[in-house]
Amino acid sequence: MNVLVTGAAGFIGSYVTRVLLDRGEHVTGIDNLNDYYDPALKRSRLQQFEGRNGFRFIEGNIADRALMEELFRDGAFQRVVHLAAQAGVRYSLENPHVYIESNINGFLNILEGCRHSGVQHLVFASSSSVYGANTAMPFSEHSPAGHPVSLYGATKRSNELMAHSYAHLYRLPVTGLRFFTVYGPWGRPDMSPFLFTRKILAGDAIDVFNYGNHARDFTYIDDIVEGVIGTFDHIPTPNPAWDGAAPDPATSNAPFRLYNIGHNSPVALMDFIAAIEEATGKKARINLLPLQPGDVIETYADIDDLHALTGFKPTTPIDVGIRRFVEWYRGYYGV
Repeated sequence: MNVLVTGAAGFIGSYVTRVLLDRGEHVTGIDNLNDYYDPALKRSRLQQFEGRNGFRFIEGNIADRALMEELFRDGAFQRVVHLAAQAGVRYSLENPHVYIESNINGFLNILEGCRHSGVQHLVFASSSSVYGANTAMPFSEHSPAGHPVSLYGATKRSNELMAHSYAHLYRLPVTGLRFFTVYGPWGRPDMSPFLFTRKILAGDAIDVFNYGNHARDFTYIDDIVEGVIGTFDHIPTPNPAWDGAAPDPATSNAPFRLYNIGHNSPVALMDFIAAIEEATGKKARINLLPLQPGDVIETYADIDDLHALTGFKPTTPIDVGIRRFVEWYRGYYGV
């Protein structure tokens, strides 16, 4: 198949691209290589695909309407995996306009491209951030998610609503994936595994918010990609039992589905830090700080639906995943 992967130089995007190429798919990757974090890391991820048959890369912005119209017109894509976005909860407090440009306008360009070029299936990245002020655990796709507590979360929930409207109006099969705190080798430098490892190895103090009283459903990258590919291979169909009088948020009478992808086992932040200490062989110096605006206390994914569809079952425990990440970090940065 001809597959478009947006955000192909990103953390999850580079892994998905590799798996699709290994399967023999033809992949077009697009990424704007912006400086939200070190572009050199993004370019290093792309170097893994140099010389690979069936891969081409385009440096460009999904918010560029003319570029995206040309890309879809010439690409003849059967399926699209949309992973490009402006990420980060705290960054959205300082740079809100970037999130509208990339996550709203850019996503509209993806939807329009899929609609007009007859794409068979669009799989797109949502986020556990859509659950916002929800506190019932574990988070279920079948619960309403109408109270985001960050603009980032609001844009991701908006993506889900936009996608449903296209599934309804144009019968475009769409699957949204709510990712839960992804980590592993080649991870993002703005996320806690990377930040904590870098500072602990350097002997610097780490900032721990909400005085360490956080828990996250940390999910290893290989497990995440298994879930992405599993849904990629299952084109959604309308739910015949869907009832507008009691609407199920995760399904529809249109070809639309939402799935959580998480580990289904939240880890206390202080235990997570202890795993990094064990892997690095160094004790962390910790600054305990108040809860930050936009943060949630705990995340915990209900993954029953994804398991029923694909057999998805995360297998990487936190100590193993952290050890692999620290080994990669030491090797990549020569620490």
